[in-house]
Amino acid sequence: MAKIEIEYRSIVSKKDYERIMDFLKKNAQDLGEDDKDSSFYILDKKLLKVVKNVSKNTAKITLKLQEVGDGSGKEEFEFIIPIESVDTAKEVFKNLGFTERIDSYQKRHNFMYEGVEFAVKYSKDWSYHIEMEILIDTEDGRSNAESKIKEIAEELGIKLMTDEEQKRLVKEIRAKNS
Repeated sequence: MAKIEIEYRSIVSKKDYERIMDFLKKNAQDLGEDDKDSSFYILDKKLLKVVKNVSKNTAKITLKLQEVGDGSGKEEFEFIIPIESVDTAKEVFKNLGFTERIDSYQKRHNFMYEGVEFAVKYSKDWSYHIEMEILIDTEDGRSNAESKIKEIAEELGIKLMTDEEQKRLVKEIRAKNS
């Protein structure tokens, strides 16, 4: 069964990145390093990715039924693949015609705070940024999850990106990588 990922993002300064990391290290459950080497395939209203989790020596393929900037969450499907199959998966997608690929190494650390999972990240394209998410099983939980994330973001002084800001950034990244 697919989960629905209610997710918000924020671009932060290096100073805010360090402030938030410090706060979470003191006040949240530390879920550990989660560095990832990912390849993103942008499809029509979907996002397909092959993820090599460098920190945990695992890999997966994820299909999100939305693009970045298309609201706070739709269904997401994940399946684990052997880490040795990452390059093969990329070749399969290339040969299926998925030619627009953006490769991104993300330095990240995960935390759980007040029921919200945080990924505190740095990548070349997004710079310092935060993802805050709650996974839900059905649409019934959407409103509560969105409110909870917004409440915690406000508490921590995190300005969440609008859908338009996310779309603009992704458009810039795609142009730079094409």
